[in-house]
Amino acid sequence: MTKRILVVEDTEDNRAILRDLLTHAGFDLLEAADGAAGVAMAQAHKPDLILMDIELPGVDGCEATARIKADPDLRHIPVIAVSSYAQQSDAAKALSAGCAAYVAKPCSPRAVLAKIRELLP
Repeated sequence: MTKRILVVEDTEDNRAILRDLLTHAGFDLLEAADGAAGVAMAQAHKPDLILMDIELPGVDGCEATARIKADPDLRHIPVIAVSSYAQQSDAAKALSAGCAAYVAKPCSPRAVLAKIRELLP
């Protein structure tokens, strides 16, 4: 069975890069352009994994992750934070919100795929 990944990313170019990478790797893909839409997509589709940008308009990635992790039906879904902020405190904030991992942008496609495969059952 093909695994489904939700990409929550506000920049279309970044979504396109992840779309190409993940579909080529054989994953089904869902996309949301902001945190509120990401939470709604997670509730509606229950993906196997979520790639969450941290700097999003409206509801940021940490708050969206916290909302997902507060939902008993969603809390099991691993969330990988993806951010252009590479400070250790940014990673700590994302992890404390419930993210299972943190990847700094720009990120290597191999590193993203390796992290996804590590976290998917």
